[in-house]
Amino acid sequence: MKKKVLAVLLGGCMAAGLLAGCGGGNDTASSGDSTDAAADSSSGGSDYHFEVVVKSFQSTYWQAAIQGIDAAADELGVDINTTGPNAESDIADQVNMLNNAISQKPDGIALAANDQSAVLPSLQDALDAEIPVVCFDTGVPDAPEGSVIATIATDNESAGAVAAENMYEVIKDTIANASAPVRIGEVNQDATSANISGRGMGFINKMKELIEADGKTVAVIGNQYYVDQVENNGDEGSADVIIEVAVPAQTTVELSATEASNIMNKDDTIAIFGSNQVTAEGVLTANQNLSVLASTPDEGIVGVGFDAGATLKAAVADGTLIGAVTQAPVDQGNLAIHALYDYCEGNEVSDIATDSYWYDADNMNDDDIAPNLYD
Repeated sequence: MKKKVLAVLLGGCMAAGLLAGCGGGNDTASSGDSTDAAADSSSGGSDYHFEVVVKSFQSTYWQAAIQGIDAAADELGVDINTTGPNAESDIADQVNMLNNAISQKPDGIALAANDQSAVLPSLQDALDAEIPVVCFDTGVPDAPEGSVIATIATDNESAGAVAAENMYEVIKDTIANASAPVRIGEVNQDATSANISGRGMGFINKMKELIEADGKTVAVIGNQYYVDQVENNGDEGSADVIIEVAVPAQTTVELSATEASNIMNKDDTIAIFGSNQVTAEGVLTANQNLSVLASTPDEGIVGVGFDAGATLKAAVADGTLIGAVTQAPVDQGNLAIHALYDYCEGNEVSDIATDSYWYDADNMNDDDIAPNLYD
């Protein structure tokens, strides 16, 4: 079954008007600061120089986004410097990179923020310096007014809901017929970035809605950030279904695997969701020792992932995961640079919704899905 998610634009990063002058008017490319994990990509032939700050270089998701960034740089003839921290949990490092990008006085900045609150002072600095910022992959809902000219992102709540809908189709009979409480796990990479928190809550809210519509009660436990956002949360002691939410201390496959193992080791667990590439790979890493993932709850634990990459694609293809939801990272990176360029050219820019898709072993080679399944 294929489901296409049309993204709803994130609040706080709204459409912008025309630009009188772009950024700091820098005419030459600056190399910028970088760490061992940072990549520097540039293409000459333009007076525009853009700084790009991605979430990390750890997952192939961001390598795919950089492909889109580089393609736009080549097409438009702009200079690009791309940096990012080693891991998405390195929030302070990313803020320092953003501050350094501002100090370069570029004509624009494309930002995928790891923490939507931590970047607020920097966005104010960019606004004061008249440097336009495009958010991509995740929005910054509380950004200072006028600091973000456009947001290019998936509707992560809808994407999380699609993961829940497809999982529920497989586990609903087990829930309906259970004589004792059952557990559904969710491993989120963090509780700070807007895209991940939105995706995690999208999964929780849709799963809770579906379960309650079938007459069962639900209690959400675990990470307090997510628990606090649940409306009309049930009591763990009496609930028919427990949704347990875990967040690793850092965004690594190893720590995600530890959190996944804690949930998968419980006898009442029937399903688990990894909310991005790293956490989904963590679920698969945990399964290497536990060997409990299966296509139905009668056989083991039903697993659903998010994003793509060679490891997830192989797991979906062989049925270890029943499926996953993929985004369009190449498009997001490409469109972010196009938006900055258009703004600097004096053209109107606005938020852009990019698609996401459910994929499984049956449809992952379809023409509209396969191009988004990066390695």
